[in-house]
Amino acid sequence: MELLTRDYLGNFGFRYLHTVAGICWIGLLYYFNLVQVPAFAAFGDEGKARNIAIDKVARRALWWFRWAAIATLVTGILITGLVKNYFKDFMTDTSGQGVGHDSAISIGMVIAILMAANVWMIIWKNQKIVLANAANVLAGGEANPAAPAAGRKALLASRQNFIFSFSMLFFMVGAAHFYNGAFAGATSGNAWTFFIIAIAITAILQINALGLLGGTAATNKLLWPYESHKNALITGGVLLLGLWILSEILLG
Repeated sequence: MELLTRDYLGNFGFRYLHTVAGICWIGLLYYFNLVQVPAFAAFGDEGKARNIAIDKVARRALWWFRWAAIATLVTGILITGLVKNYFKDFMTDTSGQGVGHDSAISIGMVIAILMAANVWMIIWKNQKIVLANAANVLAGGEANPAAPAAGRKALLASRQNFIFSFSMLFFMVGAAHFYNGAFAGATSGNAWTFFIIAIAITAILQINALGLLGGTAATNKLLWPYESHKNALITGGVLLLGLWILSEILLG
């Protein structure tokens, strides 16, 4: 069967699974940032209804969220391994797909990997504390004083992923439908410059979301992008616009 051949699996089979898993992951990321966090805030920090919602709704949503992130990551890696000559002349071929495609997909991949790391190493790690606290309080126990700080760290990482998602999706899709061929004349040096600058900007934003540029308290003005979903939407749009303009300058 043609579908079971190595190249066909990579070019279609795992791309399909990658897309399905990615929809689940990013869809839940948008649900958390645009729906759940603003809605739960209305319950108050210690409200019983909020703890019930955390225990019954957030727990289930987080299960699908974190495993969808893993599925997206794994299927993406499998694509690069199964597609024949995926990395042949990578970031050096200035004809055909060209370095425009290669730099775009590279940026999308790095951001996606960073986002998956945020899910498991920061968001889920801290949300486990929040979930355990909600269950304990509902059972009549004392609230864990560490839960608010843990929730704050998870929120910052989630908002950063929300901001990253617009650029990540743009470069993932754009690699095949925008940067493929349109920037075929771009030089390898310019492509690498674009990639390095984009990743440097990504790293600065990530470090900021971790609170390493002034702490995680709301008084830290550098955390403005994360204090509301509206701020995150603006920041995500500005980041995408900036990277797109940079690509036009360096690759065009």
